[in-house]
Amino acid sequence: KEKSNNLDVKVTESELQTEGKGMEEESTRESDSNILDVSSDYPREKHISIQRHLADLEKLADLKEDEKKPCPLCPEEKFKACYSHKLHRHLQNLHWKVSVEFEGYRMCICHLPCRPVKPNLIGDQTFSKMGAHYHCIICSATITRRTDMIGHINRHVNKGETESRFITVAAPKSSREVLKESATDVQVLPNYSTPQKTDSYFNPKMKLNRQLIFCALAVLAEERKPIECLDAFGATGIMGLQWAKHLRSSVKVTINDCNENSVTMIQENCHLNKMKVKLNTKEDDNDDAMGDGEENTDTIEVTKMDANVIMHLRSFDFIHLDPFGTSVNYLDSAFRNVRNLGIVSLTSTDISSLYAKAQHVALRHYGCNIVRTEYYKELAARIVIAAVTRAAARCNKGIEVLLAVALEHFVLVVVRVLRGPSPADDSAKKIRYLIHCQWCEERVFQKEGNMVEENPYQQLPCDCHGSMPGKTAVVLGPLWSGPLFNTGFLRRMLFEAVQYGLDEAQPLLKTLVCEADCTTLKHFSTHSPYDENKQEECGVYIKTPNTSAESYLVHGKRKSDEVIRNAAKRQKSENSAEHPAFYYNIHRHSIKGMNMPKLNKFLNYLSEAGYRVSRTHFDPMGVRTNAPLAQFKTILMKYSTPTYMGGQAEGPVHLAEDVQAGEQVQAAADSKAEDAEFLEDDKSGVSPATFTKDYPTHCAAD
Repeated sequence: KEKSNNLDVKVTESELQTEGKGMEEESTRESDSNILDVSSDYPREKHISIQRHLADLEKLADLKEDEKKPCPLCPEEKFKACYSHKLHRHLQNLHWKVSVEFEGYRMCICHLPCRPVKPNLIGDQTFSKMGAHYHCIICSATITRRTDMIGHINRHVNKGETESRFITVAAPKSSREVLKESATDVQVLPNYSTPQKTDSYFNPKMKLNRQLIFCALAVLAEERKPIECLDAFGATGIMGLQWAKHLRSSVKVTINDCNENSVTMIQENCHLNKMKVKLNTKEDDNDDAMGDGEENTDTIEVTKMDANVIMHLRSFDFIHLDPFGTSVNYLDSAFRNVRNLGIVSLTSTDISSLYAKAQHVALRHYGCNIVRTEYYKELAARIVIAAVTRAAARCNKGIEVLLAVALEHFVLVVVRVLRGPSPADDSAKKIRYLIHCQWCEERVFQKEGNMVEENPYQQLPCDCHGSMPGKTAVVLGPLWSGPLFNTGFLRRMLFEAVQYGLDEAQPLLKTLVCEADCTTLKHFSTHSPYDENKQEECGVYIKTPNTSAESYLVHGKRKSDEVIRNAAKRQKSENSAEHPAFYYNIHRHSIKGMNMPKLNKFLNYLSEAGYRVSRTHFDPMGVRTNAPLAQFKTILMKYSTPTYMGGQAEGPVHLAEDVQAGEQVQAAADSKAEDAEFLEDDKSGVSPATFTKDYPTHCAAD
């Protein structure tokens, strides 16, 4: 019995040992399988191919001068054991030189059978399919190519996943960076200015754009309180945070984004700025989701929806669209539920198509035929407004353009919504085609009407078609032919920019006010424009000294007949004072061999000749004027001096004083006659010295 008992004990011990070995083998298999699992979160020891220094890699081989050692990263079938000097060169040239560096570590190339092999491969086929690969230091992925490994690491960094799961050390600090703009703090990820490499895109170059939109919202907040505003593409939430932080209880801010990572970052940025967050990811939302205004002070609603969905489900007073590229895909839903007299602002960043670099894309997105012209930036703004007008008209709504800005990186359009079929018809009638001469850059909108003209070239003021062979003009459009600015609204935006200390927006707004009035005078008052009579704006409900806001701001009701008649009268009075369409570049129309006058002096010459004139933000050397191109060239020629006279600035000024004393500006035909006489005198053999000597005398005689 004792022997049998001893045998039973031995059997049980052997069984336990075999079971223990089996458990160890299963655990090793599980650990090996977990190495291939990318989603593992607990820290593990790094792979042997990941080292800090070459000496650490050589320690794995245990190099000795008198013994042959195998390579720790290659199987024996691929690289046989050798002496230390040969193994050192092998590790340095084959593994270390082609490694990928990250945070002080080197991910060397590995030839071990780490990657899974297809089960139908046996024998030599298995080793032939086991190519070189890299082990990721962050996750457990194995990647064959070095370039793919570098891209794989960069994607981890862009997503903020820089904590290595293979290194048993303290986790590094967060890679997020905190930026501050207009007293608002936002957290951003690495490569935050590259939209293709990050979920939460933040562009510091768009600061001016954000300030202009804030000024427009601040003006609307003075007209009605509180207003519901939507930032349809939040990204980091910087724009909505600025609205809520500065305007406080005047606005109810909703920040939307369809990306889950962006929504998480928006919530963190709200807490960073000490704002309360109300998260809403349901699509069955209604207008009462925010509750009362007193309860939601300093509260921002964050939603995770598609922009078209949230604009279809809810109504807003102010909507801003800033997608990647074109915004035409969101215009129909934006105008579907926007409230009457609300504002829709959109930022288009597809400048390659709008600035006529990709004309086929402009035809596809906007349905417009365009070419590269000297006024291409204003052409881009009118293309966007035409698309906005058509989208609003489909919803029986008209628009009034408050602001149109086209700069290097974006095109910003701000419009006010006028509900009703009559405003929609009036806005749709302002979409017309443009006839553009490709020789002299003269342009004119086609006449209204559906009748076909036999010779459309007759509408152009120039005679290039008669003097040049072939077809000289092209038809561009359809484009918006109405005004691009509202002077009263721009003045109130300037007041808000001064009040909130937006220094970058103030110079641009001053230029826009002068451009809207088409004048060079810059007289800006610093007192509040809300105390003055504001009946200069058409279709806008604003305060006046004799009336209260309640008589105008009846939310959700139509205007009375008296208000409609007053608006029509203001509209007729303002149409006569609209700024002229498009502008001329002074360098484009300069005369060869002549020195042009200074731009500001040239503007004075045009103004003294009886034309409306101003500078334009679209082009620093552009001149917006109602003068025809022939008169523009005549005045430019008249006050230009020959290059060989030295091109002094005093020449044109004295010439202007002598001529303007008793003469008016001559017509286009007279200018052509003068050009012919000038050429005949030049051909008659007059030397430059004689011409220089007699030129002031001729000028004085004239």
